[in-house]
Amino acid sequence: MFRGRPALQIVAALVVAHVAAIALAQAPAGTPRRPSPEVEALNPPVPPGLVVSEERRVPAEKKAAAYKDPKWTGPKTSWGHPSLEGTWSTDDMHGIPFDRPEALGLQEFLSDPQFVERARRQQAGSEHSANVETFHRVAWGVRSFGFSSLVVDPPNGRTPALTADGRARAAAVAGKGTFGPGPFDAFEDFSLYDRCIGRGLNAGMNAVLYGNGLVIAQSPDTVSITYEMVHETRAIRLDGKPHLVDGVTQYNGNSRGHFEGDTLVVETSGFKDNTSLSGSVPNSKSLHTTERIRRVDPDMIEYRITVDDPLTYTAPFTVRAMWTTQPGYTVYEYSCHEGNFAVGGGLSGERAFEREVAAAKAKGLPPPRRASMVEIYSAPAEGAEVFDINKHE
Repeated sequence: MFRGRPALQIVAALVVAHVAAIALAQAPAGTPRRPSPEVEALNPPVPPGLVVSEERRVPAEKKAAAYKDPKWTGPKTSWGHPSLEGTWSTDDMHGIPFDRPEALGLQEFLSDPQFVERARRQQAGSEHSANVETFHRVAWGVRSFGFSSLVVDPPNGRTPALTADGRARAAAVAGKGTFGPGPFDAFEDFSLYDRCIGRGLNAGMNAVLYGNGLVIAQSPDTVSITYEMVHETRAIRLDGKPHLVDGVTQYNGNSRGHFEGDTLVVETSGFKDNTSLSGSVPNSKSLHTTERIRRVDPDMIEYRITVDDPLTYTAPFTVRAMWTTQPGYTVYEYSCHEGNFAVGGGLSGERAFEREVAAAKAKGLPPPRRASMVEIYSAPAEGAEVFDINKHE
């Protein structure tokens, strides 16, 4: 399949796809857009003399205990369930595109040259984050995986096409939220992310710029998963009680789980229709997910989620991600509402912009240019005034 195709051409496709995937993961529902320079920093230049760390020299999945020994079994809780407890992160998923570049076809894992190039880029990103970036640094992990995409089914590794209804719902929310062009006149003009309501199950499916931690706690009848960003907690009941009655919907749905051998299987339904999985497309209330969560190493959990939403996608699809430990990783309280200025700032900024438009119109001048949130994440324009906002605090 790859005979005659330069390896770097494939790598370039992977890089472009990864940047687009991260942009969609970070932004609220809407149409794809050009990533900001801050997002483009996910792929900084690779220094010629860069030395890849020992941890990144072999695909991490090949070092997992269950990969090396199919008979490996993980630790158990005191009551006998497989132990998933601990603090985990999806930081190691940086650099893996959600959808597989078409050039890779059915190739589920990178070739050796492609993997080496990814490891070099991830190492460069990690060093750039540590030595160049400031408060808004990208949280790179410490391992490199050889997955060609997060989507593993269908076999081409690409999210199935949207239905006509899915396309209509995607178009209806295009540009909504603070990363869109506005206007901002009501709470409904902001995304759930803007409003600190939630990110949904998407939080465990990939890595975004920061805040990729997960904390798992267990009891004999419940498994809880707390996602660091926006600080959502899911309580997954293991006691065999039925799902909530039809018509009762929640942002993360309602989940029921059971163990099949060493794997926690979680069935979830009862979703609202203003959340999103896989980028920027709102799911419907018909969404049903099946998650399979299995510890494959003392430091790795394999996470698979099958998304079945016949009103949104033309076929089900499955995403695989690895939840891993990170040295010294600590999940702090997110305090989203306490530090959230998105809604208040957006509404007051819109009113200020309206006054500027009215003043320009009264003077017979063209209306001022409308700025966007994306510019806040970008490097200052040439000639822009740069000042220290804390100078006189």
